[in-house]
Amino acid sequence: MILNQIIGWMRGALLALALLGGIRPAAQAQVPETAHNPLIYADVPDMSMIRVGKTYYMSSTTMHMSPGVPIMKSTDLVNWHLVGYAYDTLATVDAMTLTNGKSTYGRGSWASSLRLHNGTYYVSTFAQTTGKTHIYSTKNIEKGPWKSVSFRPSYHDHSLFFDDDGRVYLVYGAGKIQLVELTADASGVKPGTTPQVLIDNASAPAGPDINLQAEGSQLFKIKGKYYLFNIVWPKNGMRTVVVHRADKLTGPYEGRLALQDKGVAQGGLIDTPDGRWFAYLFRDNGAVGRIPYLVPVTWADGWPVLGDPAGKVPETLALPPNQRLLPGLVASDEFTRRKGEPALPLVWQWNHNPANALWSVRERPGYLRLRTGRLDTTFLLARNTLTQRTIGPVSAGSTSLDVAHLKDGDFAGLALLQKRYGLVGVQQQNGQKSIVMVSAESEKPVELARLPLAQNTVYFKIDCDFVDRQDRAIFFYSLDGKYWKRIGEPLKMAYTLPHFMGYRFGLFNYATKQTGGYADFDYFHIIDTLVGGK
Repeated sequence: MILNQIIGWMRGALLALALLGGIRPAAQAQVPETAHNPLIYADVPDMSMIRVGKTYYMSSTTMHMSPGVPIMKSTDLVNWHLVGYAYDTLATVDAMTLTNGKSTYGRGSWASSLRLHNGTYYVSTFAQTTGKTHIYSTKNIEKGPWKSVSFRPSYHDHSLFFDDDGRVYLVYGAGKIQLVELTADASGVKPGTTPQVLIDNASAPAGPDINLQAEGSQLFKIKGKYYLFNIVWPKNGMRTVVVHRADKLTGPYEGRLALQDKGVAQGGLIDTPDGRWFAYLFRDNGAVGRIPYLVPVTWADGWPVLGDPAGKVPETLALPPNQRLLPGLVASDEFTRRKGEPALPLVWQWNHNPANALWSVRERPGYLRLRTGRLDTTFLLARNTLTQRTIGPVSAGSTSLDVAHLKDGDFAGLALLQKRYGLVGVQQQNGQKSIVMVSAESEKPVELARLPLAQNTVYFKIDCDFVDRQDRAIFFYSLDGKYWKRIGEPLKMAYTLPHFMGYRFGLFNYATKQTGGYADFDYFHIIDTLVGGK
């Protein structure tokens, strides 16, 4: 913060001198702009990154969401926007369709690996939900289409690696890091090959007592040497970066502790066109999720040295300044679609595989219609919840809802999705509509407020405060879209491992007694400020 204040003072002083001396204000450019950490204040974990000329691409993890494995693009390594997804749906199984009481919260597809080889882009991931390793490929990373192959087993936290001799590998494991060779087209394990151990105990550089064994492998070849990045968590310590290197792919590998600060860990290396190096990593940051950081890298004796001169994660970076996350990773939506436009922008993801026959943005132009097609007992098992990330340090999501066509037992509204979720919406019972706020802060849903509703249009808003990990959400309703009133109690948000994901705003509608009702959402607005209300 002090550095930013000094830079701001210097800019002001230079501008004043320029105006006094008749120099054009363009002289301000002599003071460098800076980026700041965290790079992205939102849930973008397990990043894998490549540079193609002057353009950077990044994949991340969204697990149970559909579509999945988001692909992001940047031209400055700081500001990112979504350009696509590797798949529409991971698989059609009960857990992904929320049927027979099953779900895939905390599972789905995990850490991905993004690579470019001979003009083809590859994204590989693995899934406990399917028990398989999945590899997606395309010639056009921004437009697709993506080709999909999968094979058993599910190689944990693997790194896809194309060596200079054309051979293809996966490096994977936890604690014991192993290597398996794939076919030349990366469509499966090479016949006759057997896995071999690269490093018997990759956690060793972090000490003997370990909470989380070394995992999150990302392998790079730089100037003829192989560098393997892993995350490890020592007992009574923090998440830590460990790096191993070798002269040959098969080893032997020597390792060292590379970064231990603020729990920023897990990721890999990226360089800039002008020859600078950075490590892209992430940090657990409470209810908003796991948020990306960039750390400068220098080289000494053939080793990457992470951090500032003191070996710490810097607050600022000699890169272009961060811009707002709207509309790059989240965005408001009026649900108005012109001919030829996609039904949903890339910022939206369904909670699990959607039932596509039960939603539309065209049946009533300018509205998202969510129909019910089955009976559900709880919000977490209901299909067709449409979600976007929350963002920090603060954010607010709001919507306008037409509930004229709800049926008895229907519940529709605005949610904060995680295991300890919160809802504000309209529930119809015995022909009477009510505004209802539900909190699952205790991990069981509790109705905290119920107010009679005598009109069909109602407005909802949720404020999220992630500053200093307060992780507090406040719920509001309005009858005219202008005057907002609090409802229920604040939700103490918590990042829980059963869901393994930061909180998301969600639009929902589900039936508990009969099917065929529907709710119409006029818009969804997201802002990076708090509006509040009485």
